[in-house]
Parts: sequence; C-alpha cells; structure tokens
Amino acid sequence: MNVTDIYARLVANVASMAIVVRRLDGGVRAQAIGDAPAIPLARPQGSLPTLKMPTARGWKRNQTPVAAPGLKVNAFATGLKHPRWLQVLPNGDVLAAEALSVPGGMKSPFDYAIYSTMKRAAAVGDSPNRITLLRDSNGDGVAETREVFLDKLNQPFGMALLGSTFYVGNTDAVLAYDYTPGAGRITGAGRKLASYKPGGHWTRSLLPSLDGSKLYVGVGSLSNIGEHGMKAEEGRAAIYELDLASGENRIFAGGLRNPVGLAWEPTTGALWTVVNERDGLGDETPPDYLTSVQDGGFYGWPYCYWGQTVDDRVRQNDALVASAIRPDYALGGHTASLGLCWMPAGTLPGFPDGMVIGQHGSWNRSTLSGYRVIFVPFTDGKPSGPPRDILSGFLAPDERESYGRPVGVCIGPDGSLLVADDVGDAIWRVTGA
Repeated sequence: MNVTDIYARLVANVASMAIVVRRLDGGVRAQAIGDAPAIPLARPQGSLPTLKMPTARGWKRNQTPVAAPGLKVNAFATGLKHPRWLQVLPNGDVLAAEALSVPGGMKSPFDYAIYSTMKRAAAVGDSPNRITLLRDSNGDGVAETREVFLDKLNQPFGMALLGSTFYVGNTDAVLAYDYTPGAGRITGAGRKLASYKPGGHWTRSLLPSLDGSKLYVGVGSLSNIGEHGMKAEEGRAAIYELDLASGENRIFAGGLRNPVGLAWEPTTGALWTVVNERDGLGDETPPDYLTSVQDGGFYGWPYCYWGQTVDDRVRQNDALVASAIRPDYALGGHTASLGLCWMPAGTLPGFPDGMVIGQHGSWNRSTLSGYRVIFVPFTDGKPSGPPRDILSGFLAPDERESYGRPVGVCIGPDGSLLVADDVGDAIWRVTGA
C-alpha cells in the first residue's frame, strides 16, 4: 500500500468516526468553556488526532463574515497573501505580517496525511515573508494605500514599535530595525536581539512591557507532546522576557504548548495569553485556554493539562506535574485560539471591558470548532461570563469549506476592531451598526 492509499483510508476513517460520534451523542457535543469546563476532562486513552479540515475556498465578491447583532463589518483590505498578525503605528498606518507554514520533513504516512490536509486548507505553502503597510488616508474605513513595509523576512509574525525602533518576531529570531516616523518602508538592515529554534509551532508573537523596557515573546513547542524527545523541546513551549537594555533573554513562564496572542489586562497589569493545547485525546480533551501568566509559572505541557490531569502518553516528571498551574478560562477543544487583544468598554456598542480572541479553527476534531472571533468579558481583572460572538460565518454550514480563518486582532486607529483573515486574505473592520 502506498502513501496515497494510506492517506485515503485515514480520511475515510475520520468520516466514519464523525458519524459515530454524532449518533452516540444525539447531536453536537457541548464545548468545554469557562473557568469550570462543563465537559469532564477524562484521562487520556491515547489516539491519533482526527483529521478533518475544510477546503479553503475564500470569500465571494461582496461576501463577508457575519457580524453580531448591533455590529457591522467591512473589508479594510483584501488581496493580501496569508495575513496573520496586525500592528497599528502611531500615525494610524496598519501593518500586516504575511507569512505561512512551510512544508517540513514527512517521516510517516500520518505526517503526509497532515501535510495533505493542511495544503488543501491553504495552511502550508510558500511563505510571503513580508510586512505590508496599509493606510486609510480619507478615513472611510478602507485602506487605499498599500506598500511593502519590510520584506525578505523569515516567517514574520509579532511586531512592536518602541520609540524609533521597530521589532519583528521572525520564527528564528527577534530583529530590531531603525524606524523613521511616518515612513512607508524600512530599508536598513535588522539587528538580531535573540535567537529561537524555528519550525513546529513557528509563530513568535511580541508584546512590549508597559514601561517599554522589555519584550515578551511567545515560543511554541516543536511537536504535539514531545514525541521527538524533550531535548528538541528545550527552550520552547514558553513565554520569554527579553530585556532591551541588557539583552538578557529568560524564560518568563513555561509548560505552554503554543502561547500565541499576548495582552495586558489593565486593571491588574497582568500578562495574559491564549494557548493551543495538545491533540489526540478527543474533541474536548483538553480545551485550549485563556490564562494569566505568572513569572516562573509552569502550565503543564507536555506532562499534564488543565492543572494536574496527567497525560499517560508522556514519560512523567512528578515534580513539574505537582507545580502545574491550572489555566483561568477554557475556550473549547481545538479552537486554535491565536489572536488576543484587550478591548476597553464601549469600543463596540454593548460590549464591556474584556478580551477579544481570534479563533483560527480546528482541523482535528469530529465536529469543527472555532472559525470565529469571540469576546470574553472581564471584571476586576478576571473573566466574568460566557464568551460572545463578534464575527462568525467563516465556515460553511456543512463544514466542508472555509471562507476564511481569523487570526490576529487589534484595535484600529479609528477605534474599530481589526481582524486578520489568513485564508480570506483580508483584514476585516468591525464597528457599531
């Protein structure tokens, strides 16, 4: 049997499994969401991830995501190439980091199956490796100017501007560039401030400290549960603190399988992140999560999840399991929650203070999850209620096609909410209706 035949059988088995799950449940399973997830977190049984990802179709002309009642959405920019992350400059220019997962070594039929699934969903390919500048000079909510701000990068993702220095999180390093206010393009060479292992969960998000003296850097794991050995995972699955004056680069918190979005909660000044959890344990086990991040904290990966729930597939470290911190808020299994930003009360009508989360969407559960932008309300520095949709409609009702997949989120220069859509190749702008 050749690799193509094995992949075909895997896909057929996934379809059968999805039908069985629905019959047993009598419908779609509820999601593990909130500070006390409704779905019991069963001990792992050990299984391969389900492979189920919709084919990337993109948006038809004049088609948009579905805005929640009281909101409206328009395309701020279209025709980009896999925009992942956003940054707003002081003069109102919007930067979009355009990058893509690149094919890695395929050592098994299952690796090939994952690659084929991702390729069909436009999630892997030739990375554009650039940052594009978008400018809305006339204030109509649509960017009429587009320029290449910075190119020849290596899977750029996180961006930050502090004073006259612009920072980029490449997959393998944080780079610093001289920046002239209002410039449409950076032409000088970058300076390497810190190096990181590339590949695997390749995104490197950046968040400046509140005083501008440090950068926090999200670095994901190489693998699902350390199957390549923990030596290969050294220095990964962590949030780093990079001191810009001294150059010291230390792990701020670890055991975070793939911490992508980073944001400050203004009441307490705490650092928060959204984390993509491990695969192969079922639709809701374990849930992805939103959590505050403690200096020196350990959050379980790969030994355990949601506190001290042990993953029996992994050779254990009892001391680390005992120290594992339970996350603050479950976001449902495999939602691929990537984007994160703080949204002050009143930014969108009817929304209080809270966090906005771009859920890229699952590829590894029988009933798909995510594919939406949600809002989690906060009170006194903590999540205080169920999530609310801001944007949905990225996924076809039959789950066979996706029109888009939301990633980065940020507050736009005009007080709107901006959303990067890497399958729709667009930036969406959300305002009051």
